[in-house]
Amino acid sequence: MEWFRELIGPDQGADTQQLCVRAVLLFAFGIMCIRIAGRRTFAHYSPLDIIVGLIVGSNISRMMTGKADLVPSGSATLVLVVLHRVLAVATMRWGVLAWLVKARPVQLITDGEVDAAALRRANLSDDDLHEAIRMEQAEQPSDVKLAMLEGSGKVSVVHAKPKQERAG
Repeated sequence: MEWFRELIGPDQGADTQQLCVRAVLLFAFGIMCIRIAGRRTFAHYSPLDIIVGLIVGSNISRMMTGKADLVPSGSATLVLVVLHRVLAVATMRWGVLAWLVKARPVQLITDGEVDAAALRRANLSDDDLHEAIRMEQAEQPSDVKLAMLEGSGKVSVVHAKPKQERAG
């Protein structure tokens, strides 16, 4: 355990390299926490975007108020921003990495039939699903050909009937 303490440094007075190691470890921990919390917690943002936003904002606040040294904390923050960018680009190129980092869509309704098991896996109630399809101008699941819980946390809907038939 001594090697780990050496790697991350003391709670007060860690050097620049130790703060950068902490930044990488906290980045991974933050993504894990957000993935555990679920995609609906921060709908429309990816876990990568959320964790970077939270940590960068917190670091800047601490640097601004003098609770953290400017250069080491700024270096750690920059490491996170660069890591975010590298991971974003890498997930476009390597599907395995995208699979680990990004949420995958969940099919909730197929041809008007609700998949109850998919709802449970997505932590959605029937009320949540009905609200989501109403927001997409569908009254009930039978009006929906396909509904997907997207990686962003939004439910997308393909209507069973074309728009002109629904209006008439």
